[in-house]
Amino acid sequence: MLTRYLVRFDDICPTMNWTVWRQVEDALVEEGVEPILAVVPDNRDPNLTFDWPEPRFWNRVRRWQARGWTIGLHGYHHRYETGDAGIVGRYRCSEFAGLSRAAQRRKIAAALDVFAQEGVAPEVWVAPAHSFDAITLEELAEQGVRFVSDGYSLLPHLDARGLLWVPQQLGGFRRMPFGLWTVCLHHNRWTAAEVFEFRERLKQYRARIANFRQVVETYAERQPRLADRLSSESIRLARSLRRMLGHAMGNAAL
Repeated sequence: MLTRYLVRFDDICPTMNWTVWRQVEDALVEEGVEPILAVVPDNRDPNLTFDWPEPRFWNRVRRWQARGWTIGLHGYHHRYETGDAGIVGRYRCSEFAGLSRAAQRRKIAAALDVFAQEGVAPEVWVAPAHSFDAITLEELAEQGVRFVSDGYSLLPHLDARGLLWVPQQLGGFRRMPFGLWTVCLHHNRWTAAEVFEFRERLKQYRARIANFRQVVETYAERQPRLADRLSSESIRLARSLRRMLGHAMGNAAL
């Protein structure tokens, strides 16, 4: 089994850090990497304000999609309404998990309407804070979204709803022995040193970086296996232990 990587950037919106993004985009183009860009349809989250709003934002999104980059549906307003960690259980805050079916249906429909009005077709669900529940998935499937970028398995697989889960396990490039690994990146607070590091990692791992369509073609019919469940639980446990250790070390330093 070969090791492959996907590159995903979250929090793409009109008020993101455009100074850093221009450098990131140049690096992606230079290396021929086609990332997943998780676009917030109608950002209302003040924590995502890093620059003046880009008036040509949707022109840029259309250009990215025409270039072959994958556009993700990154929630609706990117504002958390509940403390529900949802299915993945990474963070206890959510824009969707714990809300009623009617509320979630309205949010997803409104988000998709924004994209439709702008002539953009989002291909994959990317939940803010990795938090969503069974209702979210049912409504996504009902409204035509067939792919989910989340979860901790080693390989993509279909769920009972016919949704293909493409796992997202890493927050940075790291040598892995096998599997499909999505590297989720947030550029808004990057320093010049972090931009440089990203460029170097992109060059280092380029030969093993796939694009989303290649992954879908390869695993479109793959059913879940016991190994997926075991790897998912192992990665989840490892993340929890690292988080607990980090908190303990931080408290010890106080």
